Amino acid sequence: MARNLLDLLSGGVVLFDGAMGTMLYERGVFINRSFDELNLSSPAMIERIHGEYVAAGADCIETNTFGANRFKLKLHGLDDRLVEINETAARIARRAAGEDILVAGAIGPLGLKIEPWGPTANEEAAAAFAEQARALVAGGVDCFVLETFGDVNEIHQAIIGVRAVSMLPVVAQMSLRGDGLGLYGTEPADFARRLCEWGADVVGVNCSVGPRITLEAIEKMAAVADRPLSAQPNAGVPQNVEGRNMYLVSPEYLAEYARRFVQAGARVVGGCCGTTPAHIRAIRGALKTMRSRANVHAAAPAAESRPAEMPSRSARDTSKLAEKIAAGSFISIVECVPPLGCDPSAAIASARMLAGAGIDAINIPDSPRSSSRMSPLALAVLIRNAVGIDVLLHYCCRDRNILGMQSDLLGAHALGLRNILIITGDPIRTVDYPDATAVFDVDSIGLTNIVSRLNHGKDIGDRSLAEPTSFLVGVGVNPGAVHFEEEMRRLDWKVKAGADFAVTQPVFDVELLLRFLDRIAPLGIPVIAGIWPLASYRNAEFINNELPGVSVPESILRRMKDARSGELALAEGTAIAAEILREIAPRVRGVQISAPFARYECAVEVIARGLGETNR
Repeated sequence: MARNLLDLLSGGVVLFDGAMGTMLYERGVFINRSFDELNLSSPAMIERIHGEYVAAGADCIETNTFGANRFKLKLHGLDDRLVEINETAARIARRAAGEDILVAGAIGPLGLKIEPWGPTANEEAAAAFAEQARALVAGGVDCFVLETFGDVNEIHQAIIGVRAVSMLPVVAQMSLRGDGLGLYGTEPADFARRLCEWGADVVGVNCSVGPRITLEAIEKMAAVADRPLSAQPNAGVPQNVEGRNMYLVSPEYLAEYARRFVQAGARVVGGCCGTTPAHIRAIRGALKTMRSRANVHAAAPAAESRPAEMPSRSARDTSKLAEKIAAGSFISIVECVPPLGCDPSAAIASARMLAGAGIDAINIPDSPRSSSRMSPLALAVLIRNAVGIDVLLHYCCRDRNILGMQSDLLGAHALGLRNILIITGDPIRTVDYPDATAVFDVDSIGLTNIVSRLNHGKDIGDRSLAEPTSFLVGVGVNPGAVHFEEEMRRLDWKVKAGADFAVTQPVFDVELLLRFLDRIAPLGIPVIAGIWPLASYRNAEFINNELPGVSVPESILRRMKDARSGELALAEGTAIAAEILREIAPRVRGVQISAPFARYECAVEVIARGLGETNR
């Protein structure tokens, strides 16, 4: 059998192989294929590539299983062949390696967000990693390499999953951005410290960036890590050359940096995307000409710097809306849809009228029904500055990645916005915008976790902020959801993530709302009921039949049908909304009114008639 990785490290530097995907692409394999499936359909090609790295001087080769977890394989309809793919990959690598070369079981990220950023539970993620690791052990690997991770929590679950089935050595590697931080903004020293605490045998970085940035990260990690470091950079950042992405770092250049990695404390070196057997051969030559350190770099872990105790949000600048919710006051909010163009004057005038009528806050939806309108963040600032009324900013997960969301939120706070309503968002309506695409990097639960962390003075990369934010966090909930139990589970997760209040979908069925309120009472979250004055019978029909999870009782449909259309129908819809408000007011903490056709006077009338001037 091949020797143990830790035994090899005790005697010097261990050279890993280079890229598998690059080599497959050069052989004509399209990038939309499952590279992992090639272990079954083209085993000879995979074995030849492994053999080329062995011939180049690699001490350890990685299995072709970077994406061979149940979630990524399912995208190709291969999840039922997970065990076969991983075991076969390990056996192929073992044949190429022989008895003297190590085989590392390669495990990459799951390809989805896990808690707190996504709906996949930590336990489910750890189980998926364990499932893959178990199959790799059955195939005969000597160690594991967890590589190209961006989320420190996900790599933590990977370590937990691997350790649940094996005590073989684990190399744990994070990936870097161009600024030298982890993909979520985590400092190399911070994730190095954590990887050591979580029991990785070797900690390091791989992929995404070239040698220089990798070296800078290794130097920072060496100051805190008490175990061997690893460095496996890309062959530079890919450049577009005549329509093809090309990695331009030469074998000689990478070999020179490999020497510097070792001088900085790395004991495992190799390559990632764009590297080839030629790069590994050059590194082997460079390592032969230098005398590596005799002992593992073993600096004592630096004391973790902790931010000063953050004041509670009540001690920081908060909004009037937050103060009223905390005091138990009844809240009145009116929705103001952003304009289609760039003129905010009508929206500002409407907000001024609503403020004069005693409305507590203006809710500005984010591209409702995926329509393209003025930025709600920009309109929120304009209204707040011009009118002085509190603004509740919708923030939709659909259109931004996780880093863009954090940037927006920090900017919104700097501009004075404090109230945010987090929603996952409607899918893009491709009929109107055929070239538009959705992002959905996280859903509303993940974004609530992000905002909660910002409120506690930490960004998504776990870096301390100079000052914590002080957002009041609202979330959406649908009392009439088709999958009601799932909706309840999601609300529970939102509350645990840090939600301060919930706003419901439009309510027409009072009994349904009351049952919902009874169900969620143990959560203790204040509920603001959404009320939507109907404009016509056609409007009522549309809501009842085409708005998921919202039903209009037959009695209300009849009333709207009898009212026909026009002003009579709008008056009847306003009266119905006021009646609903009167019934539910004792059970909710507030109301959010949507004004039909921007008739904001209708919203004011609903609140006046539903609550009565003496109760407001």
